[in-house]
Amino acid sequence: MSLRSLLFGVGLACLAASALAQNPSAPLTLVVPYPAGGPLDTSARILAEGAAAQLGAITVENKPGAGGNTGADQVAKASKTSNQVLMGAVATHAVNPWLYKNFPYNPLKDFKPLVLVARTPNVLVVNAEQAGKLGIKTTPDLVQYLKKNPDQLKYGSGGNGSIGHISAEMFKSLTNTKMGHTPFQGSKPALAALESGQVLLVFDNLASALPQIQSGKLLALGVTTLSRNEALPNVPSINESVQGFNVSTWFGLFAPAALPDADARRYATAFLNAMQSPAGKEKFKKMGIAPEELTLDGFAQFVRSENSKYEFLIRAAKIKID
Repeated sequence: MSLRSLLFGVGLACLAASALAQNPSAPLTLVVPYPAGGPLDTSARILAEGAAAQLGAITVENKPGAGGNTGADQVAKASKTSNQVLMGAVATHAVNPWLYKNFPYNPLKDFKPLVLVARTPNVLVVNAEQAGKLGIKTTPDLVQYLKKNPDQLKYGSGGNGSIGHISAEMFKSLTNTKMGHTPFQGSKPALAALESGQVLLVFDNLASALPQIQSGKLLALGVTTLSRNEALPNVPSINESVQGFNVSTWFGLFAPAALPDADARRYATAFLNAMQSPAGKEKFKKMGIAPEELTLDGFAQFVRSENSKYEFLIRAAKIKID
């Protein structure tokens, strides 16, 4: 190949990459693929406010649908004239790819991970009044009750394939218990059903369930991570009585894969600074969240590991989206 041909080929490749890249000089939009009001939406607004000094005004856009796939797909296929980042999560990048038959994007190839915002446990909660009547005060109490009453009670979740669904199916498998599943359209209606006694238990995001736990309406039996959480220091890890149980919810910021590396570093630094600022930490603390520090390559490695982990869990539990 001649030098002229080689340079011509390199030039075409650069033009192609440029055509796919976003326009970092355009106003930045932070897309949340879930409804307003949840932990991801609240976190996105904290970060948008905190990073504005370095990145300019940031618009938060809620784009719910298909378990988070709709908003994630929008950012994955963002036009070259736009400037978007995604508040992605364990669902959009590790769980959903193994649940949906016609998945619209590649979670590993279509995005450039910027920064991991938080890893939070789910928490196993029951209706406090109902649990008292059934004599359930601890996770071992629950296991004993379910063994004596197989398939008589139901658990709720935020939907088929949600982390709450996966957590409950793992719990059933490890404890050799049986109970039905009632899926809802999100965490809020699932918790409402729990409070009304429609379901016995829910595995929910700690940030979502914390207010009801603190009010006494819900009783927390255990957190789903291997260690206890500082927001609920007296609540044991489920793994203490159910060996091998370990599930967490995480979320973080992603850009389209074609975003230039220099801009990715600039975005990651700005959002990390917003997370780690005294004001940012205080706001996250009120949500029961401790901000993380993984960025760029470290976050990308974490996402790949989680993607493989949930492929195994979902296939083993034979969970499918109807």
